Amino acid sequence: MFNIPTVTNQFGHLIIDKINQKTKPLGALGQLEQCAIQLVTLFSQKVASEDAFKTFAPAINKPTLLVFAGDHGVAAQGVSIAPNDVTSQMVANFVSGGAAINVFCQQLGWQLEVIDCGILHPVTAPSVHNCRLGSITKPLNTDMAMNTAQVQQGFNNAKQLVQQLSHSGCNTIAFGEMGIGNTTSAAAIMAAMLNLPAQQCVGKGTGVSDDIVTRKITVVEQALVLHQLHLADPISLLAALGGFEIVHITGAMLAAAEQGMAVVVDGFICSAAAMAAININPAVKDYLIFAHCSNEQGHRLMLNALDVKPLLQLDLRLGEGTGAALSLPLLQAALGFYNQMASFADAGVKQVVS
Repeated sequence: MFNIPTVTNQFGHLIIDKINQKTKPLGALGQLEQCAIQLVTLFSQKVASEDAFKTFAPAINKPTLLVFAGDHGVAAQGVSIAPNDVTSQMVANFVSGGAAINVFCQQLGWQLEVIDCGILHPVTAPSVHNCRLGSITKPLNTDMAMNTAQVQQGFNNAKQLVQQLSHSGCNTIAFGEMGIGNTTSAAAIMAAMLNLPAQQCVGKGTGVSDDIVTRKITVVEQALVLHQLHLADPISLLAALGGFEIVHITGAMLAAAEQGMAVVVDGFICSAAAMAAININPAVKDYLIFAHCSNEQGHRLMLNALDVKPLLQLDLRLGEGTGAALSLPLLQAALGFYNQMASFADAGVKQVVS
């Protein structure tokens, strides 16, 4: 379903040489240098020759952040401090511009899109994309959260959204989520994919009590036992344990990679979607930039398992794509120094060797 081009390193030696010739000690810009290498590599995939590459100035174009919202039946199992109604209320808040993600996108230059993947109380607004797979998933510890046809439909929806953005000129995309109960779903996905005990994957989510954390662990353990025959295949796993928004994010990551876009991965829930996407097509991983390590207990374990290093460590646990949004200035700075910083030869500075 997703034909993702393998990222080639045809200009890697030129990229590294250009960075090393900048007026700085070797490696002095740390992770920004690795970020520049990844972005320039991605954006130069269609450059035809070395001569063309030498005049190529990569840029982030029309960065867009999509917030996917979905309701989870598992929320009724005592795993959250908030009822499902809050999902719809927060979607209305996104529409009116009052959420943290609205503020960050406006401050930093992201275009923000809101997608209803299946919330209990639909929000009627022209700005909300209707990609509903239902009104709420089934409780993952008592039933399949959804069926595989719904997973495939979510992938189709996501692919159409991403293709439209790509055709409009967007080459950098990020995803956020809203869904009461979705840290339980993400923890279950993590436990299943990494073969870890539930207690290592379940955290406090929005800030629940220790008693609720214990309940979440029990619910995840029940789900893993119930669905053990569905966990080997990533599509069946998403149907068993996922959420409507997690399915869309997984599909959107795969679709964005298919379009050659840089994909900025937010926190715990989006990283669970990234694991699923990598399981479906490993080629997607080269397109992923991990924005931050959240304060959710399992996220660091997840990032370590993926062997990735996030850009930020701010103890965030809000979701919505807030960590991904905050990473944009770093991505822009990485390309800024790559394109504009003088070389030793340009500046007449003796090259520093370290």
